[in-house]
Amino acid sequence: MNNKMYDVEKLYRKLLFIRLLELKVAAEYPKDNIKSPVHLSVGQEFVSVGVCEALNQDDLVCATYRGHAAYLAKGGSANAFVAELYGKSAGCAKGRGGSMHLIEPNVNFLGTSAIVATGIPVATGHALAMTMRKSPQIVVCFIGDGATEEGCFYESLNFAALKSLPILFVVENNGFAIHEPLSKRWANTDLINRAESFGVSAYQHSDGDLLTLVPLATRVIESIRSGHGPALLEVSCCRWLQHVGPLDESDVDYRDVSQIKNSKLIDPLDKLAGFLDMKLCKQIQTEMNEKIEEAFKFAENAAFPSASEVYDYVYR
Repeated sequence: MNNKMYDVEKLYRKLLFIRLLELKVAAEYPKDNIKSPVHLSVGQEFVSVGVCEALNQDDLVCATYRGHAAYLAKGGSANAFVAELYGKSAGCAKGRGGSMHLIEPNVNFLGTSAIVATGIPVATGHALAMTMRKSPQIVVCFIGDGATEEGCFYESLNFAALKSLPILFVVENNGFAIHEPLSKRWANTDLINRAESFGVSAYQHSDGDLLTLVPLATRVIESIRSGHGPALLEVSCCRWLQHVGPLDESDVDYRDVSQIKNSKLIDPLDKLAGFLDMKLCKQIQTEMNEKIEEAFKFAENAAFPSASEVYDYVYR
């Protein structure tokens, strides 16, 4: 692939920023300033960066509770993100949602949900609305491999194919539904064939390389936008930290930790850095760390919701 087709520095900045921000969240979490559980995407954030790079600004994105990377890759505010984790009024959900309930209408980020698979029918409904409005927008729905075991996944695939909806289902397949490996959950691991049986075009990305994911995602999204109906993109990835929480998993017994070590050997962040000057990389890292520190200071100085707001946004 000709890497000159893509702005490698731009991709590096995005991926590095998300990586460093989530690592900062992990470092701050034990201090008890963050008021909600956190599901970090460290190691698999390249999926969100690669897919969102192929989108237009007015396209819509829906994600899972492991949705920090998708929120940030779509253009969500880092200040509003950290403030939300702190439970502050300046948060993207005004301090009411926490880590698992991020939303930013200004960048067409539909939101995340703590309940597995609930975003699937919501995203499908938005895709139906786009069709009814004859809009050129498409919808991307990020889900984990565990969500493919819910009934609404298959109902939505069928409906999307039936109505030829402009939606891309992106399955971030990290091999685990919480702590249960794929081998104990799927009698048939061929997700591509399952999706195609509903009339949904399906594609697989398995090399962990951001620079091959971007052109694949671009091609698939262009096909959807051209009126060829819904598609599914399964991306193999590896989360490096706990299912929920800030720690690594070097001492767990439910997974082979060599998987994490092997994933780090092909870290897409390192590959991007290899195309850039080392001095530039250090400069970018300094810039990103400064931006992250500013976001945390913003969150620390922001106000908590007042008692007078307790009934706001509540149907009574």
